[in-house]
Amino acid sequence: MRGLAVSLLGLWLVPLVALAQQPADYNTITSVNVSGGTVEISGSKKPDFNSFTMTDPPRLVIDVSGAVFKDVPEELPVGNGTVTGIRTQAYGTESSSIARILIGYEREVETDIQTSGNKLVVKVLGSGGGAVVAQVTPSEGQGTPAQGATAANTQAGSNAQDAARAAASDREAQEKAVKAAADAARAEREAQEKAAAEATARAKADADAEKKRQEEAQAAAKRQDEERRASEQAAAAEKKRQEEEAQAAAKRAEDERRATAQAAADQKRQQEADAKTAAKTAAEEKRAAAQAAAEERQAAAKTAAEQKRAAAQTASEAKRLKDEERQAAAQARREEQQSAREAAADQKRQRAAEARERREQAVAARESRARPSQGSAAAESRESGGGAVSSRRKTMTQIGFQQQSDSSRVFVRTNEPVRYTVGTSGNQVVLELENTRVVESNNTLPLDTHFFPSAVSRVEAFSGAGQTVRVVIQLKQGVRYETRQEGGLITLDFPRPGR
Repeated sequence: MRGLAVSLLGLWLVPLVALAQQPADYNTITSVNVSGGTVEISGSKKPDFNSFTMTDPPRLVIDVSGAVFKDVPEELPVGNGTVTGIRTQAYGTESSSIARILIGYEREVETDIQTSGNKLVVKVLGSGGGAVVAQVTPSEGQGTPAQGATAANTQAGSNAQDAARAAASDREAQEKAVKAAADAARAEREAQEKAAAEATARAKADADAEKKRQEEAQAAAKRQDEERRASEQAAAAEKKRQEEEAQAAAKRAEDERRATAQAAADQKRQQEADAKTAAKTAAEEKRAAAQAAAEERQAAAKTAAEQKRAAAQTASEAKRLKDEERQAAAQARREEQQSAREAAADQKRQRAAEARERREQAVAARESRARPSQGSAAAESRESGGGAVSSRRKTMTQIGFQQQSDSSRVFVRTNEPVRYTVGTSGNQVVLELENTRVVESNNTLPLDTHFFPSAVSRVEAFSGAGQTVRVVIQLKQGVRYETRQEGGLITLDFPRPGR
């Protein structure tokens, strides 16, 4: 009876032993590396995988089909600001093993999963991750889980106290993240352990039932013995099949080795071709740089020559303007001397004008503005204007220059209408205000207008003899002009050159 029980137990264990001895061609996962927000999973062959996400806390689950772990820890806390921890678990049947990698994150993220040869790379989109790198490598002996490397980069604050507070806050956040990842991993492990316990209970119940069936089958010992022999034959056949599969696997490995060697040779040839291309490109770039340097030197020499010519031209123009200014100053001094000689006569004419003013007062009241007068800088001339004015001494309050749309304007303001004369001499126009004075010294400063696109190059006011004010307008070239007076404003408009 004991021999019969042993035979029945052998018949039940033979299929399991044969299945366990099958040399399945698994994808062996040997390491899991974490660098910032990037997780790299390395195996012995190109991974075949599925993935899905979980929330509360945020997790990414990757199932690699036909894969097993070798010396890879089950848990790895990370806490680098993006990844909180890694958990691994193998499950499934012997013929369909699945390696599961669960990646915990600090927050909801968007990931990109790509394969690179035998590696599976998981990246967090839109974020560079933290500065901490955690690496899981095969361990010695029983495969004890490696400790996660954690580092926190804290910028120095305004003082040591701020830095301490920042470090404590960062450490507390990392500890919370590690605790959350550990809690999630522990909950999942407890669920898996519970499922394993239930599976064990079911297996025990199945074993008890099998034992009962075996006890009930003692009467059919002969038939069981025949089944044993058949199982042994099946095991032999399975062993033969496994040997054939091993030979086929060896052949595939040899083919892969030859393919790898061929690929390495092709890569070497490609690198040599790339090196030749790079050398050729470098030579061309060197020639181009030499040519560009030569062109730059030519351009610099040309620019220097042009600058030299421009400097000479500028010096010549400055000398010419200086000569013109000296001539203008000499002319002004001559005119001032002439004005001093005419001062006595002007006073006499002024007394006569005041008497005439009383007679013409009624007519002057109806006149609101003086007739426009035309002057020419081509020859000497003198014009007068102002109509009937009071005998009080006037004050020049402003002198200025304006660019109009098609002309340039020189204007003079007085506190009330004033008698004036306008004379031309060569390229000078002289406006003389009778019975007028200049109170503010700023109004006697010269106005340099030679850089404007205008016929006027300089405007300057002088206090002349006989209580007069002379405004000297220096022109770049002789042009016609128009003079107007409206109340206390006298304007002289000069057309722009070429108009």
